[in-house]
Order: sequence, then C-alpha cells, then structure tokens
Amino acid sequence: MGTRPLLLLLFCLFPLLLPARSAPAARPVGPGLEERFFQQVRDHFSFETCSNETFPQRYLVSVKFWNKGFGPVFLYTGNEGDIWTFAQNSDFIFELAEEQEALVIFAEHRYYGKSLPFGHESIQLKRTGLLTVEQALADYAVLITELKQQYGAADCPVIAFGGSYGGMLSAYMRMKYPNIVAGALAASAPLLSVAGLGDPTQFFRDVTADFQKSGPDCVTAVRKAFHQIKNLCLSGAYDEISSKMATCNKISNKEDVYQLFGFARNAFTMMAMMDYPYKTDFMGHLPANPVKVGCEQILAQTDTIQGLAALVGVFYNSSGSVQCYDIYRLYRPCADPTGCGTGMDAEAWDYQVCTEINLTFDSNNVTDMFPEMPFTEAMREQYCQSKWSVKPRAQWLQTNFWGGDLKSASNIIFSNGDLDPWAGGGVSRLTPIYQAQTAAFPRDALSTSQINSSLSPSLIVITIKGGAHHLDLRGHNPADPPSVIEARKLEASIISDWVKSARMKRGWEKRS
Repeated sequence: MGTRPLLLLLFCLFPLLLPARSAPAARPVGPGLEERFFQQVRDHFSFETCSNETFPQRYLVSVKFWNKGFGPVFLYTGNEGDIWTFAQNSDFIFELAEEQEALVIFAEHRYYGKSLPFGHESIQLKRTGLLTVEQALADYAVLITELKQQYGAADCPVIAFGGSYGGMLSAYMRMKYPNIVAGALAASAPLLSVAGLGDPTQFFRDVTADFQKSGPDCVTAVRKAFHQIKNLCLSGAYDEISSKMATCNKISNKEDVYQLFGFARNAFTMMAMMDYPYKTDFMGHLPANPVKVGCEQILAQTDTIQGLAALVGVFYNSSGSVQCYDIYRLYRPCADPTGCGTGMDAEAWDYQVCTEINLTFDSNNVTDMFPEMPFTEAMREQYCQSKWSVKPRAQWLQTNFWGGDLKSASNIIFSNGDLDPWAGGGVSRLTPIYQAQTAAFPRDALSTSQINSSLSPSLIVITIKGGAHHLDLRGHNPADPPSVIEARKLEASIISDWVKSARMKRGWEKRS
C-alpha cells in the first residue's frame, strides 16, 4: 500500500511545500504515440462458442520515455469516444512519464472509436449487450497483462489514469483488479452520482453557480431570456422565437421550444465543464474562460433572447460563420441530460446510460437558471425501453462498485476542480458521506481519528481551486492556476510512492 504518512488529504489546494518541478519543455502532443490493435475477447464472461470470438481493440503506446524493464506502466482507461481525443488532451501523463521513465498506453473503450466488437453493426439492437463497464474493465485487464509480457514489463508497476467516465474506470480498475493495477488517478470521476447517490438537482445547480461567479447579472439575464421565450411560446409567437434565437427551421410548437431549451442548456453545460483558462479544442472549440465570454455576450445585447443566442454561440458557433442553429442536428436528447453528443459514439453512450450508469439530473428553474426540464427514473425507464428495449438497473453500480462505501479501496487519488459541475457527484470533501471535518486542519495536523470511516486510509481527495473538468490531466500551460500546478506535484509524488511500494512488494514476493 501507499507509504504516505498522512492517510487522507482533504483540502483545497493552495501552494504546498513540495519540491519544485521544473516546467516541462515544449513537446508534441502525445510524444512517440503509435496506434496499434489487439485481438480482444468479445465476451469475457461466457464460455460458450462465441466467447472465443475476438475483435480489434485499438490502443496507443509510447516507449519514448520508458526505462525498459524498470519504469512503471501508465495506463489510460479510455472514455466514451475516440482514444486519440483523450491522448491529445492528457499531456500531464506524458510529462509524468518523462519524469518517472514510464511506458504509456492509452486503451480505447469497446464500442467507441475503432474498437467495435461487431464492426459498424455494433450499435444495432441485439449487438449492444456486450457494452458494459465490466466488459471494458476486463478488456483493460487482459490488454495490459498481455502487453506487459510483450514489452518485457512483467515486473513493472501499473498506474491507471482517467478523466470523467475514464476516471471512474481507472478507480474501478484499482478496485476490481488490484493484482494488476498498483494505483489510480481518477480525475473528475463522478462515482457517486452515476451510482444513483446524491441530489438530482446538483448538476445544473452547479452549472448555474459557475455562471454566477462571472457576475449575478449574467444569471439574471439568462433566467429572463428563458422566461421570455416561455411567454412567447404561450402566446404562440413562434416566429419571434425563431428569429431571435436564429434557428434554421421555424419553431412551430411546444415540442420545438422544449428542444430549443435542451439545445441551449447543453451549451451552458459544455462551457462550464470546459471552463479552462486558455483556448481548447477538447469536446468543442472554445475560447479561454468560455463562461466569462458567454456572460459578456449575453450582457452586451439589448435584447435578452438575442443575447442568449449569442451566448450559446460561444459553443455552437465558435467560428463565427454559422448563420443559423439547426437545433435538432446539433443537439439530440438522450438518457444523459448533460448531453450524449452525436454520431455512433453518442449512441453507444446513450445505451450505457440506459443500463448501468445513472444520470437522472434535471433542471427546475428554482435551484438553477434553466427552464423546468424534469428527468425522473420513470422517464428514463420509458425512454430506454422505447429506444433500446432495456430497463436500467438503477442500483447496480452501488452493488457492483460499492457505491459510497469505499473503505475497502486503496491507492486512489480522486481529484476534482471546483468549477466542474461533475465535482458534486464525485468523491470530494463536499460530499456528505465524506465530510470528515478536516478542511480546517493544516495538512500536518490530520490524523486517522479525524477521517470518516467510509474511506480507506490510502484514498486521497484533492480539490483544485479554479479547476474545470479534469484540468490536472492536461499538460502544463502558462495560464494554469497555481492550484493545478500544485495538484500535479502532489499527484506525481503520491504516484512515485505507489510505484516504489509496488516494486518493494514485488521484490519481497520474488525472494519469498
């Protein structure tokens, strides 16, 4: 286990007394990455004939910094999308690999990108049954075990990394396969909300709070715009809504207005998640501080509805060349009220949130600034039965991955940014289950008697002040807030300890 003298760190990161790490030199994104394929088992949990069938699972590998046969293995557990997207936005892993001489592997999640168990038929009904968290974890376990043999890394400790859903998977890998993974960095991983724990109003309340930080006038203007659209809808003034919101097709009924509300709310969600202090191209092309930019857009307009159109354009019209919004093409309602995206990857994610992953968030126009848009478990069941002919298992992740009772887990860092609306559904000092009353204590004053029994001794919680969605996984940037710089230093130190401890344990096992 970890050798940290402090069993749990629950604090907001400000400058820490840790050894300084020099800023990394400029390097290409994903240095040395090569794309390869592994013949992966389709069904790990069946011994029938079809279980012998395989499919090509894509992975990316870099040996650029690896001290062959000795350096650790850094495994990124792929998310709900093309693995290159995550490799290109996780440069901290490469910075750390250079420092700790690690082999780097990014594994793509089944049913996403090019890792399709049934080719282009994978998302058809009757083909989606093998799209589960358990199958994905087994993929990663089989893949990393085989690659360690191929690369002569059998004795090299494995550290799992992931952000968002990938962060959940990195934590689950440590929980399910501690014989394979020595530790995990789970960045912005909403372990609790996806297990059905927490408040369904939390997510959009926290999106609202992000915009509130840019100034109360912003939230007031957004509320006013949505209220005016609702009133225009009630009076049948659909042409005026269409004109002011610049929709490509005329708004002609209440269903169109509801679609417009979902379309607009999705822009706020993405801007809050990606509220980085510099320009990014991750999950959309966004300027630096997009929440601030969006608020400036709505407040600059004399007409509030036209201001709302300008605000959502920060996400939907980053090029400035879009003449109108095709609200049905740009946003598709699904079982994830925070948005699934579009395309095959979006369909795969829709299936996952119809089965194991619970995301029954809603907006209510009371605790948040958005129109009332409920999404209850009953509504989810109805949608999923109609779309995929499945019934969600609302309690399954609590049963299979322990829910909030993590006292048996070990060697996991849970990091969250306080600007990230997903943070409220993750393991953090703000989560009632984990309120250990330690925030007021200095780091060297913490003791086991002050730690909530729901946590194991080697789970570390880091809250990054001014941090958006898994900001710590992104590479060094001059605009980084001090908090994320210190977070990365701390994560590097902890991971180094885990690697050393795993090596010592391996040495003892060999001698015994």
